[in-house]
Parts: sequence; structure tokens; C-alpha cells
Amino acid sequence: MKERVYSVLVVSAAEKMNTALSSLLPESHFEPVRFVTSINAARRAWGDRSYDHVIINSPLKDATGIEFALNIAESRNTVVLLLVRDETAQDIRDEAVANGVFLLSKPVTVSSLSIALDWLASARENLRKIEKKTLSFEEKMEEIRLVNRAKWLLISELKMEEPEAHRYIEKQAMDRCIRKKEVAEEIIRTYT
Repeated sequence: MKERVYSVLVVSAAEKMNTALSSLLPESHFEPVRFVTSINAARRAWGDRSYDHVIINSPLKDATGIEFALNIAESRNTVVLLLVRDETAQDIRDEAVANGVFLLSKPVTVSSLSIALDWLASARENLRKIEKKTLSFEEKMEEIRLVNRAKWLLISELKMEEPEAHRYIEKQAMDRCIRKKEVAEEIIRTYT
């Protein structure tokens, strides 16, 4: 399997946690890695670019980080890990799970952080597969729309019947070894 490199935003004001995470985020697997110490700085960093993983060590100076975690989790390509005190984890567990936020109760060990990073990578790979299927589906839908538009142009401009227009597009694609989408685009350019 191809080795992936993940971008990471770490939101943590605790130097000890940042040091532990730094040791677990080598450039060979995690690049870029950006550390910020507040939710305001995290919002600015998120505005600059999206990240594969966002790790939030709650609480922070300006907020708990819970709302930010839930908002980021709505992004379809980011996986969020929220580190919270055990009593807080009990209170927000249902909402976090419902929104796809991974929770880890503090105190945490380096070993548990390492395992959590593996979870994040696994979840991110599943998101990549879903994104790929979504793009494929959207491309197919676009091709169907273009072919239908081209068929209606053939019907209106060349007075073909619908089955005849459909066969014409398919035959052109087969004879020329190109996709039906390309034939449809040529027809559309010609008659519009």
C-alpha cells in the first residue's frame, strides 16, 4: 500500500502535549504539521487551508474547543480528535460520536496517542474512498446530462428520433475510441 502523508493542525496550549505529539508526527508521514495555542488561531489556520487531521487538546485559553471540533467534523475531508478530561468526555460523548469526532479522555499516554493517530489515518482513508466514489458518480451524472443535451440537439437540428440520436453518439464514440462525453461536447459546440 502506498504510504500516505497527512496534514495536521494541532490546537493545544499545553507544551508537554505538544512535545509528545511532535515526536509522534514525523515529516515522513505528517506534513505540514501546524501547532496553534488557541481556537482563534485555529480558525485562522483553518481559513488558510484544510487539514486531513485536526487534533484539539481541550480546554484552551479562549474556549473548550468542543464547538470548533464539531464544526470542523462537518467538513467532509477532515478527521477530528478531541482530547478532553474524562468527565467532559462523558457529557459530550453522544454528540461527538453523532458528528464523527474521535474522543480521547485525558490523561493520555504516548501509546494511546499513537493508536489514536492510526485511527485518524484509517478514518481519513475511508473518507478518501468515499470522495473518489462521489467524484466518479458526479462525473457519470455530468456525462449523462451532456449526452442527453446532445441527443436533444440532434433531434431538433437533424430531425433524428431519440433512439437514432442515442445510437449515433454511441457509434461515434466507439468508432473514434473516445468517450460519449467527448462526442456530446462536440455536438453541443457544433449546434449551439
